[in-house]
Amino acid sequence: MQNREPDFLQNLQHELSDGRAWLGRAIVMGYAALAGLAVVLFTIMSETAFEWFSHGYSNYPWVVLIWIPSLTAAIVWLTRRFAPSAAGSGIPQVMAALDPNLSDEHRSYFVSIKVTVAKMVLGAAGMLAGLSMGREGPSVQVAAGVMHDARRWLRPGSAMNEHALLVAGGAAGIAAAFNAPLAGVVFAIEELSRRMETRNSGLIIAAIVLAGLMGVSAFGNYAYFGSMAAPQIGLTVLLPSVLVVVACGAVGGLFSRLLAASLTGSPDRFNDWRTRYPIRFAAGGGLAIAIIGLVSHGATFGAGNEEVKAMLAGESDVSQLYFLLKLVATWITTWCGVPGGIFAPSLSIGAGIGHDIAQFTLGADQQLLMPALIAMGMAGFLAAVTQAPLTSFIIVMEMLDGRPMVLSLMASAMVASLISRLISRPLYETLSEHMVAMVKGNSNSNSNGNGNGDSDEHNNNENKPEKSPRD
Repeated sequence: MQNREPDFLQNLQHELSDGRAWLGRAIVMGYAALAGLAVVLFTIMSETAFEWFSHGYSNYPWVVLIWIPSLTAAIVWLTRRFAPSAAGSGIPQVMAALDPNLSDEHRSYFVSIKVTVAKMVLGAAGMLAGLSMGREGPSVQVAAGVMHDARRWLRPGSAMNEHALLVAGGAAGIAAAFNAPLAGVVFAIEELSRRMETRNSGLIIAAIVLAGLMGVSAFGNYAYFGSMAAPQIGLTVLLPSVLVVVACGAVGGLFSRLLAASLTGSPDRFNDWRTRYPIRFAAGGGLAIAIIGLVSHGATFGAGNEEVKAMLAGESDVSQLYFLLKLVATWITTWCGVPGGIFAPSLSIGAGIGHDIAQFTLGADQQLLMPALIAMGMAGFLAAVTQAPLTSFIIVMEMLDGRPMVLSLMASAMVASLISRLISRPLYETLSEHMVAMVKGNSNSNSNGNGNGDSDEHNNNENKPEKSPRD
């Protein structure tokens, strides 16, 4: 039997005749645009809030010793009281929502319009406090919450089921936040879905690209850290490059393990205090962040983007302890339980490692070769923390317009991620599994008659009356 060529007119007629399918596609694309706009609004809110903080700090630096602890405590109280699932990065929450064994109620606990609004407001408040956090990870939960709402308008059996909507929303958040649509597509495959169903892959990618276009429309089509020319990398820079990758892999793996242990409540004195007195713990953490910021002359406040730009331009005057101080400040910020991400701080920590190694190992060619080592440090450290090497090197490549360095960035991310895997389990996967277990555990506890869903040790403390996953 001969294979017949597809009948174009017949296929076109069939496609156009399915009006409900086209309506569903229009709804998905409309929500994708809304998700992108939500991320744009969140970006404006966050950047404006940090500008206000920076202005206040430049005029009254010592006030941060009161301002940061007070606002951190307030943010944690509001988060625990009104939107406990908004705490933390946002990526583990979306991964938890993708668990096929979750009920609709549990899934809505992690992603919803309410959580999206809370994430935007409380995330911007964290930037106003000057905490060491980013908006990129939270943008994943912001966009996923918007996309998840589209399910109410789609017919049962639609190609875009809840899983596909969440994958599209989470990846759209990355695309819009980093102005990197390619990174959004890779993130959907590597971190969220692990696979793409043929029947809806085109619509998912279209939704990611449309959400990314919202960011381009608002901020222009630009590389966040500017363009960089790839220098001629010879044997003289081979050893420094290896040192950067190995250091980023090892430090990133240890950082990932530290975060996982802290956020899953490993039994120790500090986590016991955090569980019993979360608001006091947040205030104490805020004070530590303020002190670290003063010691670093303000370099560790915020996401760290300005420091990275200065390093790449060869104009940075940060101390050689910057990467360590930034790492500790980011750890404490995340441990406190505020709605904030680690993507941007990880990029700045990796840049600090590359910057320091370049200063120690490069000679006369330091100014020429330093940007390359900084870029490799950014890709390597982010890959080590997230253990998502493809997403990491593409994010750095698109943010730097570093396509000439694609092989170096790819190798850095792959090797650093491999080293990290020898030290730590994947961070986001660990946290998402913990969140799912906590939610199911609370549900079982409530169904067995423990109506308040809380243990006796919480009853007389300043946390909310309902236990939530430690994210």
